Amino acid sequence: MIGYLIAGIIVLFLAVILIRTAAFKPKPQPAASDEPVKIDHDAAVSALAALIRCKTISYPDHALEDNAEFDKLIGLLPTLYPHVFKACTFQQLPDRALLFRWPGKAAGDPAVLMAHYDVVPVNEENWEKPPFDAVIADGCLWGRGTLDTKVTFNGILFAANQLIDQGFTPEHDIYFAFSGGEEVNGKGAPNIVHYFETHGIHPAMVVDEGGAVVENVFPGVKVPCGLIGIAEKGAINVRYRTLSAGGHASAPKPHTPVGVLSRVCTRIESHPFPVHIDGPAAQMFDTLGRHSTFLYRMIFANLWCFGWVLDLLGKTAGGEMNALLRTTVAFTQMQGSKARNVIPPEASMVSNVRLNPADSVESALNRLRRIADDSHVEITALESFEPSPISETNCPAWEKVASSVAETWPGCVVSPYLMVQCSDSRHYGKLSNHVYRFSAMDLTAEERGTLHGNNERIRLEAVPRAVEFFIRLMKKC
Repeated sequence: MIGYLIAGIIVLFLAVILIRTAAFKPKPQPAASDEPVKIDHDAAVSALAALIRCKTISYPDHALEDNAEFDKLIGLLPTLYPHVFKACTFQQLPDRALLFRWPGKAAGDPAVLMAHYDVVPVNEENWEKPPFDAVIADGCLWGRGTLDTKVTFNGILFAANQLIDQGFTPEHDIYFAFSGGEEVNGKGAPNIVHYFETHGIHPAMVVDEGGAVVENVFPGVKVPCGLIGIAEKGAINVRYRTLSAGGHASAPKPHTPVGVLSRVCTRIESHPFPVHIDGPAAQMFDTLGRHSTFLYRMIFANLWCFGWVLDLLGKTAGGEMNALLRTTVAFTQMQGSKARNVIPPEASMVSNVRLNPADSVESALNRLRRIADDSHVEITALESFEPSPISETNCPAWEKVASSVAETWPGCVVSPYLMVQCSDSRHYGKLSNHVYRFSAMDLTAEERGTLHGNNERIRLEAVPRAVEFFIRLMKKC
C-alpha cells in the first residue's frame, strides 16, 4: 500500500512538472511597426568618427585629463548636429554635464535620453589601429568610445538632428543628458539630476546605456535577445585590514598578517551570498526561459523545485548568470610588506562587491564580517552605493522602449534584465521608476570583449542602426 502511495506521489509530481513545462510558452512580444526609417549611413559614421578623434579620457586624478580634448568635442557639436542647436536649448552644467531640451507640443513629463562622452584610458601599444584616429577597416570603425558610449551619444543627436530637419516635433519635451565623467563616477549626472529636482522636472522615461541585442547569453536560447536593464546592482569597495608587530621573516609567528587575510579571503569565497530568484532575474527567466530548449524550460518553469540547480551552477562556474542571481565578491587587491624578508606591521586587501537589489550596503558588510569571523581583521567600506530601484515593465514607458527595440532588431526577444555594471542612470532612481538601460547596438561576444579593452570597434552597419532606434523612440515621446 505504501509503495503504491509513493508511486502515486511520484507520478503526480512528474505530471505537475511536465504540465507546467508544456504551458511555459513564449509570451507575446511588444507590438512593433515595420515602418522603414531612412538614414544617411555614411553621415552617421562620419559624425561618430569625429567624436572618436577627441581624446576625452577621464581619470580619477583630473590633473591627468586633457581639457582641450573635451572642449574640442563640445565645440564640434553645432557643426555635426546643426538642427539640434537651432531647435533645442543647450546648457553646460558643472563637471562637464551637457543638457539639451527639445521642446514638445504639449505640457507633460519629459523623456530623458542619456549617454556619456568620456572614455577609459588605452594602452596604445596593444592596439592594432590607433585608438583615436577613427580608422575604418575590415567593415568596422575602430576607436576608444565607439561602443562605450559615443555610439549612443551620436545616435541620440543624429536622430534628433534628422527629425528636426524633417519638421518633426515630439509630443512632450525630450532632454538629452550627457556626462563627461561617467567612467570615474563623476558628478556630471548628479548635477543634471539636481537641476531636474530644483526645476520640478519628473521624467516619464529615462534611457541610458546598459543591455544590448546579444546572442548566446541565455541557456538554450538561440535567437538574439534584446536585454533592457530595469535595475542595476549597487557596489562597495571593501577594505580588510589587520595589524601586527612586524619583524624579520626569519622568525615568524604561526600566522602572519598576509596569512590572516588569506584565511578571511578563503572563508568569504567559500560562502557565496544567497541566490535571489526574484525581481529582474525572475522577469528575465520568465521571458527568455520560455524560448529555451525543453530541458531548460522544465527548469525555468519550475524554479520552485529546481532553483537549486541555478544556485549550484552559479557557485561552481561563476560568470554572468551567477552575477545576475546574487551579490558577488571579487578580491582585487592585496598589500603587505615592501620588503621580501620583512613581516608587515600592516596588511590589507580589497574586494569589489556588487550588490543584488535584495541586499544593501549595511547587510552585505554585516555578512562579510560574520563570515570572516576574525576580530583581528577590520572590515570597512571605502566607497559604496546602494542598488538602484527596480523600474516598472507593465507600463507605457516600458512599451515604448521595448517596441522600439523590437522594431529596430526584428526577430529578437525583448526581455528585462538586471544590469550588473553601474551607470549614470542610477542617479535618476529618485526622479522616476521608469529608468531603462539599453545600449542601442547588436553586439557579438568578441565586440563585448573589447569594451574597456584593446581594439574597441563597432561594425559600420551598427552605427546607423543606433540612430534608427532613437528615431523610433523619439517618435513615441
